[in-house]
Amino acid sequence: MRLQNKKVIALVEQDFEDLELWYPILRLQEEGAQVDLVGKESGKTYIGKYGVPAESAYSFEDINADDYDAILVPGGWAPDKLRRYPEVLEMVTTMDKAKKPIGQICHAGWVLISANILSGKNVTSTPGIKDDMTNAGATWSDEAVVTDGHIISSRRPPDLPPYVKAFADKLAE
Repeated sequence: MRLQNKKVIALVEQDFEDLELWYPILRLQEEGAQVDLVGKESGKTYIGKYGVPAESAYSFEDINADDYDAILVPGGWAPDKLRRYPEVLEMVTTMDKAKKPIGQICHAGWVLISANILSGKNVTSTPGIKDDMTNAGATWSDEAVVTDGHIISSRRPPDLPPYVKAFADKLAE
């Protein structure tokens, strides 16, 4: 239970990639972390791309990012919506300034781009947003997981095991 007493924000919005949201949540909970689903509305059921539901425990306004140890941004089409909320960008920049772990997989890089935190960073993502990542000033690599300081990035669902291990290792530090 190396992650006992650790609190993690897991952002959620419609059309999240089901595995990219749930796999990290379940793995971190197995290691003792408290993972809170946070969406635009508390108590709302969001539906993933493949139909798996996720009910938010809190709204963006309900939480203070300073009270958390890390944040996870899932992929799918949810990041294109998440990056439009100033509260989400504020959470991500708060975590970045405090050098707390930020996990992003697949299209989740869009949120970090909109938060303006990728300049000079080494990252990966789905190849479909490689140009977006490099145009934001990041150096992109086609690898299962890339860790640059407190930012842990990954490409797609088959990369979930090394991605979540790298995220949990960083959170345990």
